[in-house]
Amino acid sequence: MNLHEYQGKSILKSFGVAIQEGLVADTPDAAHEAAIKLAEETGTEWFVLKAQIHAGGRGKGTVSETGSHGVVLAKGLDKVKEVAAGILGGHLVTAQTSAEGKLVNKVLIAQDVYYPGETETEEYYMSVLLDRSSGKNIIMYSPEGGMDIEAVAEKTPELIYTETIDPGVGLQGFQARRIAFNLGLSGLAYKQMVKFTFKLYDAYLGCDASMFEINPVLKTSDNLIIAVDSKVSLDANALYRHPDYAAMRDKSEEDPAELAADEVGLNYVKLDGNVGCMVNGAGLAMATMDIIKLSGGEPANFLDVGGTADAARVEQAFRIILSDPSVKALLVNIFGGIVRCDRVAQGVVDAYRNMGNIEVPIIVRLQGTNAAEAKKLIDDSGLEVTSVILLQEAADAVAAVVA
Repeated sequence: MNLHEYQGKSILKSFGVAIQEGLVADTPDAAHEAAIKLAEETGTEWFVLKAQIHAGGRGKGTVSETGSHGVVLAKGLDKVKEVAAGILGGHLVTAQTSAEGKLVNKVLIAQDVYYPGETETEEYYMSVLLDRSSGKNIIMYSPEGGMDIEAVAEKTPELIYTETIDPGVGLQGFQARRIAFNLGLSGLAYKQMVKFTFKLYDAYLGCDASMFEINPVLKTSDNLIIAVDSKVSLDANALYRHPDYAAMRDKSEEDPAELAADEVGLNYVKLDGNVGCMVNGAGLAMATMDIIKLSGGEPANFLDVGGTADAARVEQAFRIILSDPSVKALLVNIFGGIVRCDRVAQGVVDAYRNMGNIEVPIIVRLQGTNAAEAKKLIDDSGLEVTSVILLQEAADAVAAVVA
């Protein structure tokens, strides 16, 4: 589950991580009031307004309706309302959104932490995540903060460092100190970075996150280390342990079809292709997507109906897949172990009849428990459904309809 910046920062702060303070608002007037309160609490005179959407690149993105960027500096209280009006209610288009962009419902009003001092500020990149190849958590960091980490990895990979955390002993002091050293810090800033690193790792473990990304981590001109941004993704399978975090879910940021699938217990991920696929089991889903690709089509989705597929569940899956206008064909590929193929077949028939006129071709491959009965059900239904037995036959049928 992805979080907004202000939500991620609230988690960081609860674990003692130093952050750029801010308040969230959903109207220009509320933004102005938040700025007044923030000025009283922090003494800041300038304010950074940040669009709150689930996408990166906000500073370089543009609000299509106003031309405003997603991150704007308001140089004074009198500018906050105007800046907020240029962001709120518009669609922010970034490198990580569609061409239509994402609707901005909230804006974060943050303190200015780039204040003048005897030394210049510096920005770093830091993230905590699981390295699946080793099965261990890692801290990835770079002195090149404030930039796209992908660009740093491509152009100057030697500036990306990694610390692998042994799960048996956790993050060690020498590792935190090495991070501070590799970032070129000394004195107070060095000590602050060591402390920051421990607190950040505590937050990652404590909230069952799958990723914490801070870009940038800022060294202020008075040598404090703070999180200026936060990109947080929580492990959805662990949310039952964190009802307060589960309440942070912003459904308006999620794809409507994926949301509908989640509400009925289906595993659905929308893709950019033209062939919908409905399967049972993640492995078979991946194989089915490969078959679609090899046949000349492009998978339009990943949908796993799971091991409890029945007629009602199959119909729900049909409705979700066919709600995508880019779907030009639908491939149903079920291997019946626990699942009875005749129940799936009945769901296909029911869906076809209940949904009325389905114009896209439907190809059904059912193998395993009661497969013969399932094929007879479909063949006797009189519906325009292509029933196949072999995977190659399914691929050929897909090729015929997407050619």
